[in-house]
Amino acid sequence: MSALTFDKSELGNLEYSLQREMLATDRIGGYMSTTIVCCNTRRYHGLMVAPIDDSDRTYVLLSALDETIIQHDQTFNLALHRFQGTYEPRGHKYITDFEYTPTPTITYRVGGVILKKEMLWIHKRTQLMIRYTLVDAHSETRLRLRPFLAFRDKHALTHANMEADGHSYPAVNGVKCRLYGSFPWLYLQTSKPGAEFVPAPDWYYNFEYRQDIARGYDGYEDLMTTGYFETELKKGESIIFSASLDEMGSTKTIEEVFGGSIARRTHKIDFISCLEHSARQFVIRRPGNRTEVVSGYPWHGVSGRQTFVSLPGITLWQNHKEDCIDALDTQVRGMQDGMFAGNASAAAAADAPLWFFWTLQRLEAQIGAKKIWKHYGEAMKQVLESYKRGVAGRVALNDNGLVWASSDEVPLTWMNSVIDGRSVTPRNGYQVEVNALWYNAVRYALRLAGEAGDTKFVKAWEKLPERTAASFNELFRLPEGYLADCVGCDGANTDIRPNMIVACGLPYKMLDEQTQLEVIRTVRQHLLTPKGLRSLSPRNPLYKGSQEGTPAERDFAGKNGSVWPWLLSFYVSACFDIDGDAFLPQAEEILAGFEEDIQTYGIGSIGELFDADPPFAPRGAISQAWSVAAVLDIYGMILARKPEETPGKSEKPTKKANPKTAKAAKNVGKEEVAAKAVKAVKAVKAVKPAAKAAAKRPAAKKTTEKKTTEKTK
Repeated sequence: MSALTFDKSELGNLEYSLQREMLATDRIGGYMSTTIVCCNTRRYHGLMVAPIDDSDRTYVLLSALDETIIQHDQTFNLALHRFQGTYEPRGHKYITDFEYTPTPTITYRVGGVILKKEMLWIHKRTQLMIRYTLVDAHSETRLRLRPFLAFRDKHALTHANMEADGHSYPAVNGVKCRLYGSFPWLYLQTSKPGAEFVPAPDWYYNFEYRQDIARGYDGYEDLMTTGYFETELKKGESIIFSASLDEMGSTKTIEEVFGGSIARRTHKIDFISCLEHSARQFVIRRPGNRTEVVSGYPWHGVSGRQTFVSLPGITLWQNHKEDCIDALDTQVRGMQDGMFAGNASAAAAADAPLWFFWTLQRLEAQIGAKKIWKHYGEAMKQVLESYKRGVAGRVALNDNGLVWASSDEVPLTWMNSVIDGRSVTPRNGYQVEVNALWYNAVRYALRLAGEAGDTKFVKAWEKLPERTAASFNELFRLPEGYLADCVGCDGANTDIRPNMIVACGLPYKMLDEQTQLEVIRTVRQHLLTPKGLRSLSPRNPLYKGSQEGTPAERDFAGKNGSVWPWLLSFYVSACFDIDGDAFLPQAEEILAGFEEDIQTYGIGSIGELFDADPPFAPRGAISQAWSVAAVLDIYGMILARKPEETPGKSEKPTKKANPKTAKAAKNVGKEEVAAKAVKAVKAVKAVKPAAKAAAKRPAAKKTTEKKTTEKTK
């Protein structure tokens, strides 16, 4: 049983199938991504997109693989490509089934021939394997496999040229190809001895990528094929195609690698297990002992801000604290002059280093305060001192205890879209979320330092939080009850934006309960949607509800209306702090609102953002780290308050929350709630092995055990 089900009758409908994209990663920076009918609609699609060196760049090596069935001298091409104005061939009409778990699997039927294709990305190495099984056939059947090569940066497009090497060179039961000398060899091999490779180099012209064109980009490229494999298949026989940067030593090795890898694949049987699988795909291991977080697939790279914001949700709820620690250590090792490097520096992102403290607060629930201070205390102190000294002439702590961030060159907050060299949302000055994070960071560091006996640090910093809080309330609280988005040289910006919810959703807050209620009420009235928070109130004349259009139009809408799921976890956290258990029904409804999204757009994951107007269509990257993290965070918050139930099922409570319990919950510290959530998740995970064992028992004993399995997952 899987949470991912697809309408078999609609697979041949391109309006249905081309809107659903699949993703598989190798955990070292490479991925496979295409639509569920294997028709590439973006330049970022490909069967093998991988790094080839120590840089952060990735390259489309193998773009597509065409399969052709040959019977009675007739050919039936199972592939689907879009060329200018037409689809050719139209192999989607032969598709009868698609399954996503344990690995993407497509079933084709051509007359009496049934062919099953299982697509498998191998973890921890750059290798794609596809197993073809001839399920049924009533006469001699041959299978032809034609690879299409790109060998270009994933952000670029390639075109026919004289420099490309169209030759194929011998390899074990296959060939190796390399279009350009600066690339490594790509080994194309099969598991069937004697499978013939027929050299036939040629360019195919004008593949059309409709999603790129719709997004306002060039969407045409040419691809090279160096030839094709062809072999006879008997009924029930399988052949494995392997594309790898490493040569497989024998056909037996190919079979063993495929068999071992597919046996280790997890079954995505429910909503939460799908998101847990998606979360693991963002954490990658790179050369040089680097552990990084990919912000989003297929086109985003590594962002310091999104790394810190995403880490708790994508690692800690699954008890993968080692991944979290390794990613944090990678950032800490790169520090220079007391500040993180690259886009994790306050010089590029004023808030990014402050999210580091928030991540540590979440990690503390698993490793304890003493270890946090011992391991990261020096880095915490250096970051705070950097703000006090000032960073790159852009960010500085002022005498009023607030952080001022301003730059004419680059936007310094997450609202960082630029059109024609100008910021879409100018926010120079005191930003509400930056200063909320600053206060939280200082208070957290003071607590840990006090517990560790670091009296020197405590004495130097203990008076600052009170001054920061007083200045914050004086400048940011508006007569209307909510908070200014930022305060600059021209005074307070009163646009209703979601950044103020961060000030209510952090462990340490500067706001009294009444102000928190006003902020939550404003957010609920203007910004809350089933998919996240709008980036601007619809009542604002700058508001734009759709994310469609040119890059400039989309950049404008992205920060002036579009819905962002990552902010939703702070809204839920703030509501729990105020309402306690009474907020459980609403939290479960929010969680349930994402269940449909894992079957559309990015299969098994949550996209980057959504349109601000109904029906809230998904936009941007098909799988975004902080979107997945936010939904898993909400799951964890629910689980912490009702660990005996599985919130992934989004069941309503059987009775109303006790008002006394809700009131008491307000006084529970955020770090304590996080610790409870981790224990609850561990308890649920401890039940899973027993549930799996139960599933293997005789059918007569399965009735109640099946319920247990569904419940614990």
